[in-house]
Parts: sequence; C-alpha cells; structure tokens
Amino acid sequence: MRNDIREFRARTGWSQQALADRLGVSRQTVISLEKGRFDPSLPLAFRLAETFDCRIEDLFFPNEETEDQ
Repeated sequence: MRNDIREFRARTGWSQQALADRLGVSRQTVISLEKGRFDPSLPLAFRLAETFDCRIEDLFFPNEETEDQ
C-alpha cells in the first residue's frame, strides 16, 4: 500500500517526532509508515486521518500490482 503521509506531514511543518507524539507511536513507526515498510492498523489509519483532518483514502492507495491481481 502506498501513502502520502510524508506529504501531509510536510504541509503541517511537523517533524517525524512531532507526528509520532500526536499519534502515540514511536518515531521509528512514522519512518516505517512513510517509507511504506509498514501498513498501519485500522485504528492507527483512522488516527492519521483525524490528525491530518482528511479521509483515510486521501492518505492511502493500493499498489498498482494489487489492483491488477
């Protein structure tokens, strides 16, 4: 799954640590999310959307390979 977390975070001017603090996760989790190495749980996806005041589908996108399969 791809995501635009880094872009949303950049718009706010928050550091990775500031976002981690708002979400109640570690900075390493934010790094992994931004690099696409980790797909969030549904509750964390909802917290991200709430934090950025957007919809989950504004943040996350299926990989193209997934759509074709």
